[in-house]
Amino acid sequence: MKTKKWLYYTLMLLPLAATLIALPLLPDQIPAHYGADNQVDRWGSKYESLIFPLLTILFGFFMMAMAKYAAKQEKSGNDSDSGDNNGTNNEKVTVITGLCTLLLFNLMTFYFLYTDFHQVENLSELPVNITNLVFACLGLLLIVCGNIMPKLKNNSVIGLRTTWSRKNEITWKKSQKFGGITFIISGILITAVSLMTRAGACLLWSMLILIADAAVSIWYSWRMAKKYG
Repeated sequence: MKTKKWLYYTLMLLPLAATLIALPLLPDQIPAHYGADNQVDRWGSKYESLIFPLLTILFGFFMMAMAKYAAKQEKSGNDSDSGDNNGTNNEKVTVITGLCTLLLFNLMTFYFLYTDFHQVENLSELPVNITNLVFACLGLLLIVCGNIMPKLKNNSVIGLRTTWSRKNEITWKKSQKFGGITFIISGILITAVSLMTRAGACLLWSMLILIADAAVSIWYSWRMAKKYG
C-alpha cells in the first residue's frame, strides 16, 4: 500500500511540477478553450495552464479523503459483525481508482502543454484527438475498476451504490460482482469505440454505453433487493 500511495502522490504533483518547468518556455498567449468544431475560440494567459494541475491536486486530496472514509466505514462494519478483516479493501480500491484517474489527468496535462507550446488552433490537425484519448483512458479505467469491484465491502463512497445494493450483504456482493462485469464489458466497448471512431461519434457512443451500463446495473441491484431483501 505504501508503494501505491507513493505513486499516487507522485502522479498528483507531477502535472504541477511539469507545468512550472514548462511555464517560462510557453508563449504568453495560449489556446484557453476549444469549441465543438475543435477550433480555438478563446486565447488566454500562459498562467492559465496552472489551473488544471491545481485541480488535479485537489482531486487527489479528495480521493484520498474518500479512501480513508471508505476504510472507516469498512472497519465499522467489521466491528459490528465481529469480523477479522482490517478494513483495507475499500481504501485500496479507492486509491487504485484514484491512481488510474490521476494517470489520465497526467496525460491530459502533457497534451495541453503540447497544444499550448505549439499554439495549436485546430485540434483536428493533431494525430490524437483529446476526446478519443480521454475515452480510451476511461475505458481502461472501467476495466481496472471492474476487476476490483467485487472486493469492495459495503460503503457509501465507491462501488455500485444504490438503496437496493446496500440493503444487505447479499445484495451488496451480488451487485458489485455484476457491476464489475458490466464495467469490464463497457470498458472494452468504450476503448474499441475510441479507437474506431472520430471525436463526435466517440463521445456519442461512449455516453450511450455508460448510460446503458448504469441503467442495467441499477436494475440488477433492484432485482437482487427484491429477491434477497
